[in-house]
Amino acid sequence: MNNFILIFIFLATGLILQHIKRFPTHIYKILNKIVVYICLPALSLYHIPKIKWDNNLLFPIASGWIVFVLAFVFFHFLGKKMGWSNKLIGCLILTAGLSNSSFLGYPIIEALYGKEGLKTAILVDQPGTFVVVSTLGIFVAAFYSKGSPNASEIIKKVLLFPPFLAFLTACLMNVMQYQFDTNIQYGLLKIGSFVTPLALTSVGLQLQFDRKSRHWKFLRLGLFYKLIFAPALILFLYVFVLNKHSEEIKITIMQMAMAPMITGAILASSYGLKPKLSSMMIGFGIPLSFLTLVIWYLVVGFI
Repeated sequence: MNNFILIFIFLATGLILQHIKRFPTHIYKILNKIVVYICLPALSLYHIPKIKWDNNLLFPIASGWIVFVLAFVFFHFLGKKMGWSNKLIGCLILTAGLSNSSFLGYPIIEALYGKEGLKTAILVDQPGTFVVVSTLGIFVAAFYSKGSPNASEIIKKVLLFPPFLAFLTACLMNVMQYQFDTNIQYGLLKIGSFVTPLALTSVGLQLQFDRKSRHWKFLRLGLFYKLIFAPALILFLYVFVLNKHSEEIKITIMQMAMAPMITGAILASSYGLKPKLSSMMIGFGIPLSFLTLVIWYLVVGFI
């Protein structure tokens, strides 16, 4: 419950700061950089070295990749057919294709499935959605932020992207079964803990409740994909096609039903991919997800 309260406190903080005269609202750009270049690498270096591999872990991990790749295919081809701008397409892919599987996912899964459920939640998040945003996410951001994207430039951005470098380092540490000293791990965890307050405050600073906004129809489409279609896809694929009915599969479906990933929205905003729409996906997606998650919890209860 405390996590849910904090979500609205930080969003409200950003909204309030918007209306304070002389407050530099463009400071959200600095907050975005801190989240992407400092906090996310810290989380990667803390969590990934601790993961112990098992073939059964493939299903929770793969879910985030499947949903993101399909979002890329869906919004890219639909966008090209409808004549959307590259920035709009990129924004929808990054916000609708990634789940908030950590800050929202962890406490919700723990509340519904207990401490054991967190093991699956972390697998969906760390080697799943977190790695997706650190690799494919930065590729999409770089690709759609340019009118005529240069392949070598995009590859360079991916390879030099701090969260991706941290991920590679963390994977190497995992293979070598090496972990940092406890004091360093404590520091990494503390740095990573700033992701939520900074990211949500940044979202609040950019969130606009404009009834005449041209983004409403895209907001509805993006949230439909994220909150309804994505978990339905994983449910169909894992339960009806692959015939998987375990508790881990239920948790995986619930994780895919979470609101859009804050980091994905921050990444979209940082690359100039419709910052207002990316903020709306978070600002409206989080409270709406509390309603849709109840429905999905009832659905997976029949698995």
